[in-house]
Amino acid sequence: MLFLAALWLPILLSAVIVFIASSIIHMVLPYHKSDYRQLPDEDKVLATLRPAGLQKGLYVFPFCTHKEMNSAAMQEKYKQGPVGMLIVLPSGPPAMPKFLALWFAYCLIISVFVANLAAHSLVHGAPYPVVFRVVGTAAFLAYGLANLSNGIWKGQPWGNVIKEVVDGLVYALLTAGTFGWLWPRG
Repeated sequence: MLFLAALWLPILLSAVIVFIASSIIHMVLPYHKSDYRQLPDEDKVLATLRPAGLQKGLYVFPFCTHKEMNSAAMQEKYKQGPVGMLIVLPSGPPAMPKFLALWFAYCLIISVFVANLAAHSLVHGAPYPVVFRVVGTAAFLAYGLANLSNGIWKGQPWGNVIKEVVDGLVYALLTAGTFGWLWPRG
């Protein structure tokens, strides 16, 4: 755990910088405003779902087991549609303080793992471009490329996925710059 003592400042500062950058990206810049769409006839859909007593969780529809997937009845349900996934959250207003705290913790965790990789890959006094490349690559794997699976497996629109990958690139560059700037010298 020696690396944590030597790299505590870039770990903490990179998480703070990414947290602030993500806030600016999502609250000030307009390009995420089209990420979510309203359900058609939302009031009617919500009134239909309420009596079902949905609990917090991820639902897939139409639902089937792996064994049932190729049955004629299931294939007909797929043809008729709609086909999708539904994430249900607890009722009530979004818990933004909780979400923001969890996002900051996530940024901190990424910075800790990036620091671990960098500390075991680089020497004290490594030049800025070398630190930037190693840290930036590791951070991009976590912040950027990890989002591709949402487009592949969860049907998230590819436009949204690409925006998240671009955001991840920004976060990775900020993390890399912070570590390169504060990397222990000598």
